[in-house]
Amino acid sequence: MRIAIYGRQFGEHSFPYIQEVLQILEKYDAEVSIYEPFRNFILEQQIGEAARTGVFSSHEDLPRDASFLLSLGGDGTLLDTVTLIRDSGLPVLGINLGRLGFLASINKIDIEKAIESLFQGEFTFDERSLLQLRTDDQLFGGLNYALNEMTIYRGEDASMIIIHSYLNGEFLNSYWADGLIVATPTGSTAYSLSCGGPIILPGSNNFLITPICPHNLSVRPVVVNDMSELSFEVDSRGCRFQVFMDSRKETVDIGTRLSIRKERFSINLVRLNNESYFGTLRNKLMWGLDTRNY
Repeated sequence: MRIAIYGRQFGEHSFPYIQEVLQILEKYDAEVSIYEPFRNFILEQQIGEAARTGVFSSHEDLPRDASFLLSLGGDGTLLDTVTLIRDSGLPVLGINLGRLGFLASINKIDIEKAIESLFQGEFTFDERSLLQLRTDDQLFGGLNYALNEMTIYRGEDASMIIIHSYLNGEFLNSYWADGLIVATPTGSTAYSLSCGGPIILPGSNNFLITPICPHNLSVRPVVVNDMSELSFEVDSRGCRFQVFMDSRKETVDIGTRLSIRKERFSINLVRLNNESYFGTLRNKLMWGLDTRNY
């Protein structure tokens, strides 16, 4: 079995866990390919036997015969893998070497058990939808999609912006706010949640529109069907504003029209048989935590 590995640079506290992953894969005689910058970092730190592994540096040379991609890091690291796997269908298992680890749900102490479950087939695929951004000037180029959210945010001059929003061409609302989030169900537990948005279950076929610091007490998040097309126009005292696709950012001129629709492909996250979405909500976000339940 071939396993691809993606990661970023880490502090020394993560070195033993990276070495553990490599040692366990070696025990299972896995063919390993590591993202080149991460492999170079591992070699510099003399972690494991990375010199014996294969290497890839982009979507183009990602091993087509790989069975899984292991994301070593936090949720931000896992989001980075989306731009590598694209529409290949390669399943991703996130091993959390960061802090919260909601998407990268495997804890450091469970690394061996998790990898063993992969080789024993004790998992399912959790299909997650993406959203796609369209603009006349092809903002973000071919990487115009996001697993969590697209965010419109005010410019660096700190002036509030007005976001005129449309649903399938019909006027929806003008948001006077610091910004606006359009989230997938996966992204409903991320930035949108911290701005007061609801949790939407994966597979519910929805988009979530959540304002950021709206200057109106009556404005609330809205859930719409993901077969809809959303479009936005921004007014501001300034001449530019910011657009984020997950962790990627572009600065945009006022007057640029943004359109959001569901991406044609999806991402497969690996969910081990001993995991559940609601269990992750309770354990990671302390959802429903009440001493009367225990």
